[in-house]
Amino acid sequence: MDFLASMGGTASGFFGSVIPFVIVLSIVVFVHEMGHFLVGRWCGVGVHAFSLGFGPELFGFNDRHGTRWKVSAIPLGGYVKFHGDANGASVADSAALARMTPEERATSFPAQSLGKRAAIVAAGPIANFLLAIALFAGAIYVSGRYELPPRIDGVMPGSAAERAGFQPGDLVTSIDGTQVTNFLDMQRTVSGSAGASLAVTVDRGGETKTLTAIPDAVEERTPFGKHRLGRLGIKGPNGADAQVRHYGLVQSLGLGVSETYFVVDRTMNYLGKLVTGRESADQLSGPIGIARVSGEVAKVGGVGGLIGLVALLSVSIGLLNLFPVPLLDGGHLLFYAFEAVRGRPLSEKTQEIGFRIGLALVLFLMLFAAWNDILNLGASWSGRGS
Repeated sequence: MDFLASMGGTASGFFGSVIPFVIVLSIVVFVHEMGHFLVGRWCGVGVHAFSLGFGPELFGFNDRHGTRWKVSAIPLGGYVKFHGDANGASVADSAALARMTPEERATSFPAQSLGKRAAIVAAGPIANFLLAIALFAGAIYVSGRYELPPRIDGVMPGSAAERAGFQPGDLVTSIDGTQVTNFLDMQRTVSGSAGASLAVTVDRGGETKTLTAIPDAVEERTPFGKHRLGRLGIKGPNGADAQVRHYGLVQSLGLGVSETYFVVDRTMNYLGKLVTGRESADQLSGPIGIARVSGEVAKVGGVGGLIGLVALLSVSIGLLNLFPVPLLDGGHLLFYAFEAVRGRPLSEKTQEIGFRIGLALVLFLMLFAAWNDILNLGASWSGRGS
C-alpha cells in the first residue's frame, strides 16, 4: 500500500510538473519562432515548416502558402525552416540552392540581403523580450504593484547592515545612484550583490548619509535550485505599511521594461561572476529544473504564477539566443558581422566548423545543466526524507 501510494504520488508529481512545463516552454518557444516567421514573411522569404518541438511530427496542417505547421514529439524547443535551409538551424542547403531557378532562389533565406537576414534572425530574441515586457506590464496594469516603504525597522546584531552603520528608522533613498522607492526592490538588489560593495544613501531624521554595505553571501535552496544570495540582515516595515499601487498603461509599460532589464542585468551579472570565478556553475538549470519550478509555481501561484514564469523564461531564452555561439541566433549574427566587415560571407567550411563547435557547446551546456538539475532534485528528496 505504501509502495502504491508512493508511486501514485510520484506520478501525480510528474504530471503536475510536466504539463505546466510544456505549456510554459511552448508559449515562449512559439513566440520566439513566430518572431522569425513574421519578419521572414515580411521580407518575402518562403517558409517550409513551423515546428513546435523537435523529432517526429505528432500532428499538423499546411496553410495556403505551403507552410507546414506542426507539433512534434520532443517539446524542448522549435524551429522555422525557411526556403533554402538545410535544417531548422538555418544552415544553407547549397545543393538545393544550386538547383533552384532564379525566381525560386529569390525567395530563399540565403539569397536575402545581409540586413534582411540579420533582421530575421534577431526577430526571435526580440519577440521574447517584447513578450516579457507585455506580460510584466500587463500584470502590473491589471493587479497593481505591492509596495513597502524602503524603511529599516531593525538591524540584526553582527550583520552586514550593522557593520555598515545602518540604524532603525533609516529610509533608503538610493543604491549605487539608482533611486529606491520600494523595500522589495531594495531586497532584490541586495540579493544579487553578495560580496559586492554598495553605496547606500539613507535619509536619517532629515539628514542624508551614504553608507558602504557589503552583503553577506548566504546559500539557499529555492524552487529554482541552489542560489548564492546577498543578505544585509535588516528588518523591513510590517505589512500594515504595505499598499497595492495601481499604474496607468504607459507607466505599466515602463515598469515592464524595467522588470525585463532587471532580469537581463541579474543574468549577465551572474555570468560575469561565473567567468571570473566568483560564482559557482551549480546554479545553472536545465529542462528538469524548469519542469520542477513550473510544477511548484502552478501549485502555489496558479495561473498568475505561471504567467510570471513565462515572462522570466522568455527573457532568459531571448538572452541565451543572443550569445555569440554558432547554432544560436547570436552565432548567426556573429557570422553576419564578419560578413559585413569582410564584404563577403565566411566560407562554407568555416561556417560548418563553427556550427559543429556550437552544437558541441550547446549539448555540453544542456548535459551540465541536466546534471545540476539531477543533483538538486536528489538533494531535495534527501531533505524530504530526513
